Amino acid sequence: QVQLVESGGGLVQLGGSLRLSCAASGSCFNINVMGWFRQPPGKLREFVANKSNGGTISYADSVKGRFTISRDNTKNTVYLQMDSLKPEDTAVYYCFAFTRVTNWGQGTQVTVSS
Repeated sequence: QVQLVESGGGLVQLGGSLRLSCAASGSCFNINVMGWFRQPPGKLREFVANKSNGGTISYADSVKGRFTISRDNTKNTVYLQMDSLKPEDTAVYYCFAFTRVTNWGQGTQVTVSS
């Protein structure tokens, strides 16, 4: 079992930046991939980015060139640096860690005002 706690969400203006953090605890040695999904208001949860233990990174097309994912394996933490934010990035952002199952954080709200 892995527990995930996100932080760093908030309100930011168009073009601004935020950095999300997600710290894992518990059976972290089983983690293969860590990353982020988001759920915009009234929409389904959607993939944002992930990074594997081997360093492979994937991004959704909508965030490529604006968001950067990184991991600190010594701290069992994944980060999401979000730059050039747009109102359509407004969502609840969920951290995940894949072991044999997908473990989810509680979510952190990101709101981008125009």
